[in-house]
Amino acid sequence: MNSRRDLRTNRAALFDGIEEGGIRASSSYSHEIDEQDNERGMDGLQDRVNLLKRLSGDIHEEVETHNRMLDRMGNDMDSSRGVLSGTMDRFKMVINQR
Repeated sequence: MNSRRDLRTNRAALFDGIEEGGIRASSSYSHEIDEQDNERGMDGLQDRVNLLKRLSGDIHEEVETHNRMLDRMGNDMDSSRGVLSGTMDRFKMVINQR
């Protein structure tokens, strides 16, 4: 009976790592795979962060450019308003003289 018990123990030890559909990796191998997955994930995240950083910098530059353009347009509109106001005053004077 002792040999049967040893056989069962050996058999259990032999097939202990097998699960449904595959073989379970040893803990050190699994740890290495997890570390590799983590490194790949970190690299992917770093690439995305760098891309978003460049993209946000580009957006910032574009916004600054548009703000300067809008400021110039506002100044041009103010000067045009002054010219038109002067022209309207002259028309009023011409109309009032008749």
